[in-house]
Amino acid sequence: MKKGLALVLCMTLVLSALTACGKSSGSKGEAIKTGLGIITHVSSSTNAGDEDGLAETDSYVAAVTVGSDGKIIECKLDAAQTKINFSKEGKLTTDLATVMKSKQELKEEYGMKGSSSIGKEWNEQADAFAKYCVGKTLDEVKGIAVTDEGKASDADLSSSVTVHVGDFIAVVAKAVANAQDLGAKSGDKLGFGVNTTIDKSTDAAADTDGVAEAYSYYTAVTVDSSKKITSCAIDASIADVKFNTTGTITSDISADVQSKQELKDAYGMKQASSIGKEWYEEANAFAKYATGKTIDQIKGIAVSDEGTPKDSDLASSVTIHIAPLSGVIEKAVTNAQ
Repeated sequence: MKKGLALVLCMTLVLSALTACGKSSGSKGEAIKTGLGIITHVSSSTNAGDEDGLAETDSYVAAVTVGSDGKIIECKLDAAQTKINFSKEGKLTTDLATVMKSKQELKEEYGMKGSSSIGKEWNEQADAFAKYCVGKTLDEVKGIAVTDEGKASDADLSSSVTVHVGDFIAVVAKAVANAQDLGAKSGDKLGFGVNTTIDKSTDAAADTDGVAEAYSYYTAVTVDSSKKITSCAIDASIADVKFNTTGTITSDISADVQSKQELKDAYGMKQASSIGKEWYEEANAFAKYATGKTIDQIKGIAVSDEGTPKDSDLASSVTIHIAPLSGVIEKAVTNAQ
């Protein structure tokens, strides 16, 4: 009897602690929402002069799961900072085969720890901010207080996060706002992936501007205990910085870059699609097809010589190349821990 009473008291204390922390763990097996948010800037790009010009794309990505009470259950943050150099003659000087790692993949290789007043690398600070968001609603995330310099003013948060948090707040809020019931259940693990290539960039010519292009794919997935995908969201962005033969940037770099899910029909693929579907519709169809499968099953999807799916059911709703989609999903499943 005494052991039974002690167990009841312990369980009561645990439940009370969770309530006090505002965490939304949800009942085991309860439906939860999955969200993905992207924010992309190119405003740090610079013209060529004595030194090469720089096309810099900064893409922030957040993946979340959200309970029925609107509170964040899991949150993960990453950023892809893509730098492409070009000369004052309008020639690209960056190797277009360069493998572009995200900041979470770079970890200490990113090199912020040495200048950090708290000795923490970017990925450590991003993880701390993501952890701080757990248990918060959309309004509470949007209401996180910042200083005039854009840094966290809350003492607990500022002890582990000293970078500017404006983009962190905005991208987590966007992910929560985008969260949908895609099949995830409470207890599933959240993962995300980012893949960026620059191989479509071109030199400037007398009659054509050059283009430094950062092409990124993003995915948020949830997996169950058997590593089967229970929900999947896919997005992509194309950030083009154009420059002429004098190395002068000709793009408006003050404008934010919208992702393909945000552009929807404005992306303009529907007219060229043999099935009359826009990119976001095909990406959503592939995400739905991936749900319920393991990563080995996704990697095993048969494709044509052109890289499009052979399976007639899948080909009826997806005509784009699927290697970039399955590649970024594989990374997300690996990260789901």
